[in-house]
Amino acid sequence: MKKGSPSDQKPSPNRNSADISQSLKELRDAFLDLHKALLESERIGYEQAFGTIPSSGEFLQLAIRDPWFAWLRPLSEFITLLDERLEAEEPVTSKDLHEFVKTGRSLLTPHETGQGFAKHYFDALQRDLDVVLAHGRIAKLHRK
Repeated sequence: MKKGSPSDQKPSPNRNSADISQSLKELRDAFLDLHKALLESERIGYEQAFGTIPSSGEFLQLAIRDPWFAWLRPLSEFITLLDERLEAEEPVTSKDLHEFVKTGRSLLTPHETGQGFAKHYFDALQRDLDVVLAHGRIAKLHRK
């Protein structure tokens, strides 16, 4: 067989799988950081409108149940899917990673005149530097 043929260039399956899993974990961590920044940004707006939220427990209940925070649910659900895939017994494939990147990119498309997540996300990017920075970290990972 000629040296340099495709069969000679196959990476070790374990190393490749570990690298792909690590990339998916990095993506998950970046989305989790964005989620935290968005929650904090929304908390500030909520408190400006309705007064101080007295405890972390009450904030959690508001984040789960209050319509003010409902627009964040698609992001929460996406992070849950990432967690479930990372915890699955089967190794993460490059196809899995590609699909999560594609879905994440689609989710994080802000629209000034849109509605739902896209509109709220646009607004958060306009008002909060921490959200912009978290978005930038995700965009950087997408380019890898």
